[in-house]
Amino acid sequence: MFTAYSRIIKSFCLTLLVISTISNAKALEKSAVELADGIYSFSTNGEYISMFVITDDSVLVFETMNSFHAKAMISKIKEITDKPIKMAFHSHNHWDHSSGGKVFVDEGADTLAHVEAAAWMEANPYQDMIVPTQTWSGNLKQLELGGVQVELHYLGMNHGLGMTVFYLPESKVAYIADIVTPNRVIFTVAPDFNLREWERSLVEVLKLDIDKVVYSHNEHQKPLQQGDKTDVLSQLEYLRDLRGGFYAELKKGTNPMLIPRTLKLPKYEHWVGYNDWLEMNVWRVLTDEFMGPFPWRPETKDHKNQ
Repeated sequence: MFTAYSRIIKSFCLTLLVISTISNAKALEKSAVELADGIYSFSTNGEYISMFVITDDSVLVFETMNSFHAKAMISKIKEITDKPIKMAFHSHNHWDHSSGGKVFVDEGADTLAHVEAAAWMEANPYQDMIVPTQTWSGNLKQLELGGVQVELHYLGMNHGLGMTVFYLPESKVAYIADIVTPNRVIFTVAPDFNLREWERSLVEVLKLDIDKVVYSHNEHQKPLQQGDKTDVLSQLEYLRDLRGGFYAELKKGTNPMLIPRTLKLPKYEHWVGYNDWLEMNVWRVLTDEFMGPFPWRPETKDHKNQ
């Protein structure tokens, strides 16, 4: 009976996700945009964005999302090239990003995720998700696939498990999921984010020689157009301003429990979610600063340099 209820709840949650996605969908001129030679951004609705790269002999996909998204992406890829899809990369463990992998496996591709993400995926099955066919460990993995250099950077416990930033050094293009969402405050209560580790990770991203970035979520007017490192810097500044504003209120003697309701950051009032989520963002800073960082776990061999 528990299994049956679990399936119903998962189905209900997926339905809510689909409804939310449809209701908030942005108008797209195209479902795929070529940002550099052979490098494309892709979305069905502007809410979730993937990247695919056409190499000398195959296609590489970054972020599978879900089966509907994955099937639509494969259709678009086949309109552009007849080269086979070789690899689909997962950025991290969360269901809304790591589902849909079977669609690519059925096409003959492998799926790859960091060992931490893969372990979570195996322990937390979902109706639209399969365990990756391959895993990697450590902080950095360098691959050459079809003549394209791909770097996988694990930067620590910033969001979810195994969060990977993908970087193509020859074209200076990166794919970044969730830890940067241009033009938007943090999603609600910052679920599964370690705020200070997040800040540290963004500092590391800024060290990469990046010209263009595809973000899994992008609240600029044209979400499929690439961003750049200014978006990373803006995300970092928001996190610092959020904490700085909280401590400024404490210094003034404001009751901590009143700060989420009273703190305003006018610099970001044009960002998506400001009116609905800023208060929740401040609550998250408050709880972290009084209770300590969460999530947290000790370092293991899976996220040390190999």
